[in-house]
Amino acid sequence: MPKRVAVIHGPNLNMLGKREIGIYGGQSMDDINADVENEAESLGVDVEFYQSNSEGELCSYIQGCRNRVDGIVLNAGAYTHYSIALRDAIASAQVAAVEVHISNIFKRESFRHVSVLAPVCIGQICGLGSHGYILALRALMEERFDPWQV
Repeated sequence: MPKRVAVIHGPNLNMLGKREIGIYGGQSMDDINADVENEAESLGVDVEFYQSNSEGELCSYIQGCRNRVDGIVLNAGAYTHYSIALRDAIASAQVAAVEVHISNIFKRESFRHVSVLAPVCIGQICGLGSHGYILALRALMEERFDPWQV
């Protein structure tokens, strides 16, 4: 059975390609999803995509990943920096997750330098544009990640 990965986009990522192109680039969320889908096919991985601007909906979706997917690629947007609820959802899902950011959060405002999600993720990729999603997908396909060890 092929592995299954959930790619989850948080608030405002539905506006990619339309907002702050100098920071986030010109690709839309659909463009990024298509690139991830192509990479997933080459890896023999099933992927599903989800986007919400609502913290509660994101929490419910992440909780629903437990025992259903093998990994999560998560760009939680601004929720990265303060959502304890998302942090707890990731921890309770017990699914290996990689935190992704299109921009380099460490070259931006100081409040973006803190991630409350990082301690419950297996890794963080930032500043590599949309390619970070591909790298996260590849990382999740390595057998060495155990969600109980996050």
